Amino acid sequence: MERIQSINPERIAWCCADYGMTTAELAAALDIAAASIDRVMAGEDGLTFNQLRKVADYFGRGVLFFLEKGAVDEAQVHTMQFRTLTNQKPEVTPTLRKLIERVEKQREVYLSLLEDMDESDRLSFTPPDFQSQAISEFASIVRRWLELDEVNDFDSYRAAVEAKGILVFRSNGYNGKWQIPKENPILGFTLYDSVCPVIVIKKQSSERRQTFTLMHELAHLILHKSSSIDDEYDLFSHRGREREANALAGSLLVPDVFLGSINDAEHPDEVAQFDVWLYHQCKAWGVSCEVILRRLLDAGRLPENEYTAYRQWHAKLVEPQRERGSRKYRHREPRHVFGDTFVRTVLDALSTRQITLAKASNYLDSIKIKDLHSLESFYANL
Repeated sequence: MERIQSINPERIAWCCADYGMTTAELAAALDIAAASIDRVMAGEDGLTFNQLRKVADYFGRGVLFFLEKGAVDEAQVHTMQFRTLTNQKPEVTPTLRKLIERVEKQREVYLSLLEDMDESDRLSFTPPDFQSQAISEFASIVRRWLELDEVNDFDSYRAAVEAKGILVFRSNGYNGKWQIPKENPILGFTLYDSVCPVIVIKKQSSERRQTFTLMHELAHLILHKSSSIDDEYDLFSHRGREREANALAGSLLVPDVFLGSINDAEHPDEVAQFDVWLYHQCKAWGVSCEVILRRLLDAGRLPENEYTAYRQWHAKLVEPQRERGSRKYRHREPRHVFGDTFVRTVLDALSTRQITLAKASNYLDSIKIKDLHSLESFYANL
């Protein structure tokens, strides 16, 4: 098979360095002969078109990227937000790096659609200003800004956050380009911008745990006005920015007035009974038992040894195996992943003929045209 000429070895070398790997490791990952890669790096014709496409797909680039002359301009290839995230955590694997870039592209799609439909006035992100007041007091201000009711679940919290000019994506539970791998400890990240920031949440077994991650990431946007990427350790951290984000997230979800409804006299002796004790509050507030216990701990109403014992007990629980879905409702998956704000914008652009069916399908996780029509019907009946 014919070998491709004029492959730029500098660009392959840059991508390998960007991913923290050698060309030998790249060859092994793609099942390409190392000698073929070596010939390219020596300026010779070593790869077929299909092999070059495998390299391009692996790094999330187009084939033409590796045929362009000259060195890579990192400032053009990677945004400041991307560089901020990938420099924070060693857990940012090649798969996760590609997801971050994919999220950035989806944001660009969203902004472009609004501009084409003359609806850029919807891009308003003006959170309350933190004036160094007590976190509990500021949390009350943020709750009013979000217009939260007393009873909530993950969907209502997500809708409230999206209504304030933030895109909220949730990783897909299925293997694919929108999944954060289960074994990866990252639970969420934010891409900060003064216009239309993005929050990405890892899909977890419990939506109540996702809710705390959502509010933790929102806290970063409001308090620190910067991009952030967080693992489970960060969501329990007592230090610096993570401590501040955790404190605001906890007070947002369980404000002081909510704590007043908990009867300490009913406090069980066994930590295994804490879930039963706080069941109704967890259901009404859409939070995990652990979030409430952390708030009780911070309020001096729960001994630290009991909080620690509960965490240890809960960590040993074996989560029930959930059956893999048949994807019968494939047409709804874009809504779960990208949220109502993004999906409705794509469908509005389609209905006004700003984009084609093919583009709409591509923007919505490449769903089939029949599924796209089912999604339109679903929204028409909401």
